Amino acid sequence: MSDPAVLITQIIIGKICVLVTTAFLLTLAPAFRSDRSRLSFRDRGAALLVFLALGLVEEATVRQTVGFNHRIVAACAAGLLAGPMVGLTVAGFVTWLAVTYDGYPFVSVGISMLCAGLVGGWVHLRRPALASHPLTGFGLTFFVTLVREGLIFCWPTLSPATPVSLGHLLLAPVLQGLGTMLVLAVMAQVREHDEQVRAAASAEVRALQARMNPHFLFNALNSLAALATISPREVPAAAGRLRHFLRASFDQQDRTLVPVAEELAVVRAYLDIEALRFGNRLKVEQLIDPAANETVIPPFSLQPLVENAVRHGIQSSAGAGKLKLIVRPVDRWLEMTVTDDGKGVPAGDVEKVFFEQRPRAHALLLLRRRLQELFGHSFSFAVYSDVGRGTTVTVRIPLQPPFEVVGRSLEQFVTEDGELAPG
Repeated sequence: MSDPAVLITQIIIGKICVLVTTAFLLTLAPAFRSDRSRLSFRDRGAALLVFLALGLVEEATVRQTVGFNHRIVAACAAGLLAGPMVGLTVAGFVTWLAVTYDGYPFVSVGISMLCAGLVGGWVHLRRPALASHPLTGFGLTFFVTLVREGLIFCWPTLSPATPVSLGHLLLAPVLQGLGTMLVLAVMAQVREHDEQVRAAASAEVRALQARMNPHFLFNALNSLAALATISPREVPAAAGRLRHFLRASFDQQDRTLVPVAEELAVVRAYLDIEALRFGNRLKVEQLIDPAANETVIPPFSLQPLVENAVRHGIQSSAGAGKLKLIVRPVDRWLEMTVTDDGKGVPAGDVEKVFFEQRPRAHALLLLRRRLQELFGHSFSFAVYSDVGRGTTVTVRIPLQPPFEVVGRSLEQFVTEDGELAPG
């Protein structure tokens, strides 16, 4: 026969694996990877399905509880993470399973389960930050389990199984409290990792901006100074375009994603300023698929590609140069391509010129590194260049559906007469 201690250890480890899997499934919903308390109907539905499945798993192994009951964990965690409606629904479902299929009286399980879902949901509504804390999950589950096991300990007739012993009364609340704590701790760890990725991405945006603004401002101000001599009447409009560009670029730096249309507005403002410097030497062709405008991308994903084409393509040519910009959805990807007809670089030197690690990193290296932090291996970044044939940079990222992006767009800064709106 198997050693009882080994058997109990195996059961507990199996239950821990089930709870870790539950937490992982919940983190697949983006809303549960952040601290947002306003969950969509779909997010709540996903949480409901996950916790109902957890209740079914517990029903399949109901004879192997060892004081570690996923039913209470499911009710408490559902309420804390998804609110009272989900918490009560899950609590009602697992109570129905226990009463209908396992013969438990409603008094021994129903009151504690429904209270778990309701109290957890109330905390979720009133103190969402507190509800997601692992210690809150432990405390709620410990208390609910202690009440349930205490009732059965005092009135053994409330349970069809073996009456609760004093050791079980003390152990069960701790085990089940740790179970809920584990679910919330895994999710908190995922949120912390995501916050670090977002912070790193924001730092990369600032690095790109710090790299861009000094030389760009120097060139723009020189262009404005020259314009004041050649055509003074155009100076106010040119200064307005510069203000629009700087205001929009500063607004983007603290956001993870922005609409493509907003990024294109920044790019066009940038090109308007550069057109003052290059005049007829800068020809721009834009092929923008309307379907791409409402999708979202990381800020400063497109502008560095355009800036690279202007600086290393158009600026390197003695005569006029052409810049071609293409943004379009391709299957499940958003494809952004920028081509210039400048001097180009030898094909074998592309990696060295654009992506070599150096104290002053190239803008394309910073952009590629930032996209890798955000998308892992789910993106592509290709640079094609040759001497006399110019350079083409093509970036593909997963096609992101439109959603409400926090922050104001460029259009909100500009009034109908072209002046900046008040902040």
